[in-house]
Amino acid sequence: MKDDTKEIVSYVFVGGMTTLVNYVVYFILLKIHSHWLIANSMSWIFAVLFAYYTNKRYVFKSTNNIKKEFISFILLRFMTLLIENICLYLLIDLLNLQPMISKVCVSFITILSNYILCKFKIFKEEGVCHG
Repeated sequence: MKDDTKEIVSYVFVGGMTTLVNYVVYFILLKIHSHWLIANSMSWIFAVLFAYYTNKRYVFKSTNNIKKEFISFILLRFMTLLIENICLYLLIDLLNLQPMISKVCVSFITILSNYILCKFKIFKEEGVCHG
């Protein structure tokens, strides 16, 4: 299998697992009556920690400086958390959709954004791609 194809397949698998972590934590927190914003933010923390490790090791096989890369990963992923929380606010509080349905809808935007950020900003080969 071509390297790019392998990377995309690996990213989709790891992304699916990350999404599962995110949804499970979100669902559990909603079930114990946490506000959707707290549930989403906490699920983001668990998912981001899982995603960093698995993307670094299994998808992009990065050997870059872990401290610099981790900080970059957290900061760029934080941007997607903000976008996700704004979208959830629009769907849940303004349009009165259910929190779990809203989470699924917003995930499509988040997943695509996260792949682009990982590929071109976080796990790029040092010295090869500047940005």
